[in-house]
Amino acid sequence: MIIETVTSQSRLGFIGLGYLGSRVARRLAAAGFPMVVYDRDREKTKEFAALGATVAPNPETLAEEADVVLSCLSSDAAVKSVYLGTGRVLESARPGTRIVELSTIAPETSRLVHDAAATFRVSMLDVAISGSTPAAEAGALTLFGGGERKVFESVQRIFAPIASQWFYMGTSGSGVAMKLVVNTLLGLGMQSIAEAVALGSGLGLPRELLLDVLAKTAVVAPAHAGKLATAKRNDYAPQFPIRLMHKDFGLILTAAAQCGLSMPTTEAAAVVNALEAETGGEEDFSAVIRRMEQHVGLEQAVPPVAWE
Repeated sequence: MIIETVTSQSRLGFIGLGYLGSRVARRLAAAGFPMVVYDRDREKTKEFAALGATVAPNPETLAEEADVVLSCLSSDAAVKSVYLGTGRVLESARPGTRIVELSTIAPETSRLVHDAAATFRVSMLDVAISGSTPAAEAGALTLFGGGERKVFESVQRIFAPIASQWFYMGTSGSGVAMKLVVNTLLGLGMQSIAEAVALGSGLGLPRELLLDVLAKTAVVAPAHAGKLATAKRNDYAPQFPIRLMHKDFGLILTAAAQCGLSMPTTEAAAVVNALEAETGGEEDFSAVIRRMEQHVGLEQAVPPVAWE
């Protein structure tokens, strides 16, 4: 099959206009790509209609009209529904259509859709997104791609408006696999920071000074430093919602079990994350800082280990 390079005239179809999807789609529209969009919530499509995009009544119609289909969805179930179920995207797409699936899902789900797409002569990439909503707004995301290299190279025109860097990781499922690796560090780092802040509070350090200084140390990653600034204001508005981090912890630990790998630190962090996610608020995953702070002095003191 001849793989044509995406140009500025290629029509993009975008499914899923949530926290990240809406921002990615907005930058692609601003870059001048002809677009057709779909979201179950019709309210989310109105701004794109105002930008000149066509609003599709369903994923099936979108697939019929697009040269490249992109999707940014919340779960494996949603991806399967759109491509393999009632969304009928694979059945409706023209042969030669390329799919750029941006969701964080299990590698086996990506491989399932990839293999199904091939039977319709459609190419599918898993291109996982690393970065929160501010990075998406700035076009500074990092992308990890899995699938055929030639297909990945053919769609790089799409990456430039939305990302500062992108990496081809290997065969189908490799992009989302890399995302799970990265989000392991993201979730663990956030829990470590939450515990460190709680310890500082317990030791009597002034909260604002503690957070300011901690953010300037070499041990805090750039992805976490900004969370200290928002935590200082007790601002946990979602840039990366805790429900999505909770979902990702589940994907990570499921993948680890399939590998026969024990991840005790990740398991412990996932428990705290789950407890905070169960509160039901639509807050950022950094809300675990508040949870740990609230526990200072509340738990029964355990005698310290004598390290000699």
